[in-house]
Amino acid sequence: MRFSEYESRTQETVKYVGDFERILSYLGLGLVGEGGEVAEKIKKFLRDEMEMSESYRDGILRELGDVLWYLTRMSVELGSSLEEVAEKNLEKLSSRRERGVISGSGDDR
Repeated sequence: MRFSEYESRTQETVKYVGDFERILSYLGLGLVGEGGEVAEKIKKFLRDEMEMSESYRDGILRELGDVLWYLTRMSVELGSSLEEVAEKNLEKLSSRRERGVISGSGDDR
């Protein structure tokens, strides 16, 4: 599936309403919440499992799908696309690598 198709199909499951700030807040909170659910699955894996079972793997992938939905909707609401987000991220990382600052901290390194 291409990003553009996924973006279009996510519109079918949109339930939020409100002004731009409310929508952006909702999507941001949803993104963080679903990311937390991914972290929770990984925490439980580390606590309970010695090797990755299909059940844990599938659970993590389901939560990553929710992360993807919120990320997609946020990029669309910002007038962008997942393709643009991906391209900008690779440009940023490539620049950091070329400048020897891929490690470390700070957004503008």
